[in-house]
Amino acid sequence: MAFYPEGLQQQTDLNTSTLQDSGYFNITPVRVKYTFLNLEQIKKDNRKLYDKYQGDFALGGVIFDSVSNPTSGSKEEDQFEGLPFALPLFPNFKQIPLVNEIAYIISFPSPNLQNPDFIDTNDTTFYYFLPINIWNSTHHNALPDPFSTSTKTPSEQKTNQQVEAGSRVKTTDGVDDIDLGETFDEQPNIRNLQPYEGDIIFEGRWGQSLRFSSTVTGSDNTWSSVGPNSKPITILRNGQYNDKKASWIPIVEDINQDSGSIYLTSNQKIPLKSASSTYNSYKSDAPTSPNEYNSNQIILSSGRLVLNSSKDHILLSSAKSINFNSISSVNIDSPIFVTQTKNVYLGSKDANEPLLLGDKTVSLLNDLLSNLKTFADVCSTAQSTGPGPLVQINTIGSVLSNNILALQQQLDSLKSKNNYTT
Repeated sequence: MAFYPEGLQQQTDLNTSTLQDSGYFNITPVRVKYTFLNLEQIKKDNRKLYDKYQGDFALGGVIFDSVSNPTSGSKEEDQFEGLPFALPLFPNFKQIPLVNEIAYIISFPSPNLQNPDFIDTNDTTFYYFLPINIWNSTHHNALPDPFSTSTKTPSEQKTNQQVEAGSRVKTTDGVDDIDLGETFDEQPNIRNLQPYEGDIIFEGRWGQSLRFSSTVTGSDNTWSSVGPNSKPITILRNGQYNDKKASWIPIVEDINQDSGSIYLTSNQKIPLKSASSTYNSYKSDAPTSPNEYNSNQIILSSGRLVLNSSKDHILLSSAKSINFNSISSVNIDSPIFVTQTKNVYLGSKDANEPLLLGDKTVSLLNDLLSNLKTFADVCSTAQSTGPGPLVQINTIGSVLSNNILALQQQLDSLKSKNNYTT
């Protein structure tokens, strides 16, 4: 059992003094000042901080400050000296706050409950959970300490009335001096998804989202043009498209413009613009175009799709047909290509010229040539007791016999060494 790092065992007094204005043991909002993410980099750049919180133990943890009574905004190496530390509250779900975001912390039992050297059944430490939605932004909700912020961007100076009217606090003016961490670069065009009644939505900070939704008749989304209300749909999206609208205006998924999408539908008609959708190879019962189909289906759409099986098979199974559709070509690269089927049509669905079987064709040609050679040999040696054109027949027979022998030697070359049929 790993016990609480020595650097954290003496936090109680620090936490009490720092947060006494908020009430100890309560759920308390705090401002995040530092996050423990890249531990190897922290070990190089701030070994003192790394050692204090015993390195790997601090993964995902944050150093925080009081919101109502912040410390000075020192930028020295010891700027975090005296500030308390919190670990993520949930072991299997983590949303690490950004620097300057406001998160909730709560005190719960610490690992010291099982430390044989100093068992304290009342020992507690801090844990944090989700950052609060100050600006109602899925991208970030940073609220810098006003006493340590040297300059305010125009978006930070907006009034409460402006924010309530829909003007979100974002650096859309190009000014970007809010400390959000080491690698987080603010993207002013990331927008919230438009919610609908009954939706459950999970949104990332960069335009990723998972929506559990339904058909919503009369709405402006792309999946509710047909069918009754409340039919389920699930949408996984990675990469939000930019339609140049203001950042506080909510956005709806677009399968044709988002970077990558998976749609699981029930009866919705999704307006997918297929790269190619010609079905001329079908005599009848051709597939319904993807943008017209309105029954349960799964659609994957992105700039490129890769299906890779590293250990076993890729299995494609269909109650009707499996269609390969391309505006360029269909290429198969494999040491062996096997097709077991009743009929194969090459070139057209109306193809009616049968292919020849290699071995049987060669055998028949060989028999024919053998008979011709026998005839030619007879002609080349025939003798006559009277006048006639026998000299010419002898000559032609001899030439024909030699030519037939050469042709017979080439018959096997007609057969493919790689392709077979039955």
